[in-house]
Amino acid sequence: MFIPTRRALLAGGAALLAAPRLAHAFPDRSLRVIVPWNAGGVTDILARAMAPAMQATLGQPVVIENRAGANGGVGAEAGARAPADGHTLFVSNADTHAINPFAYRRLPYDPQADFAPVSLFARVPFALMVGPSLPGVTNLAGLLAAARARPGALSYASWGVASASHLSMERICRAAGVEMLHVPFTGQAPGMTAVAAGQVDAMVLPAGGAEALSRDGRVRILAVTSAERLALLPQVPSLKEAGVDLVTGNWFAYHVPARTPAQVVSQLSTAIGAVLRQPAVVEVFRQQATTPEATTPEGLAEFVRDERQRWGDVIRAANIVLE
Repeated sequence: MFIPTRRALLAGGAALLAAPRLAHAFPDRSLRVIVPWNAGGVTDILARAMAPAMQATLGQPVVIENRAGANGGVGAEAGARAPADGHTLFVSNADTHAINPFAYRRLPYDPQADFAPVSLFARVPFALMVGPSLPGVTNLAGLLAAARARPGALSYASWGVASASHLSMERICRAAGVEMLHVPFTGQAPGMTAVAAGQVDAMVLPAGGAEALSRDGRVRILAVTSAERLALLPQVPSLKEAGVDLVTGNWFAYHVPARTPAQVVSQLSTAIGAVLRQPAVVEVFRQQATTPEATTPEGLAEFVRDERQRWGDVIRAANIVLE
């Protein structure tokens, strides 16, 4: 018969007392969420919509920090170099974790070695819109006809060279056999503004942003890039319906610096899943034509591996190499 010693009893009691303290030790101060894009774009909108619910769930203030530049690379470097304690989260997407590694000769961060996956949180379909510089273009066939008539004369905006916006429009042009001039901006919002002002002819961007901009008639949405029509834009055909057999879009996820304790990563992943079920958050996502979706850290890692292969193929086909 085993009879525990006084030392064993004391050690066991200490372990039981320590477990709750470890579980509640994180977070012990405010959390920083780095958004690698300008304020006003869909990434910023969704992150700010989630922040109050994250604060309520985790019990600490959540501060959004916009660090735009280099197709998300400036913010990614800041996220990679942050302390690995879970108090800094980085909003990743296809650009930062699946495109940049193939588009740039050198990156100031390693998407795989410098980050630990936490959870996916959104899938984002795109829309193709035109502005007042093309008053006679009312559908995709009209845009493509105008582009064929003047090769390289029509322009399109993006939120950066080799961004998901740029590459998606490049894919549309290649599939349709047309040539247009690419005009990169430093974020989604500046590109949208340029199209609405008639300074640039067209843009592929998240469907929610295009829908909001189209309400006053300044821009016209020609197609969505999802497999089917969107509930937010039921009158707008998909690219396939409009004659271009292509599906594209973006996604957003949370990563933390590598070597963040697994217990903290798990706690953050669980919290994000809870946040995405909050009605106020779901409504903002609906308004942005965006689907909330949570994953485990392992699920996100597998998802990003697949995305790297998909976008890597696109980069190689476009022969894009950046310094």
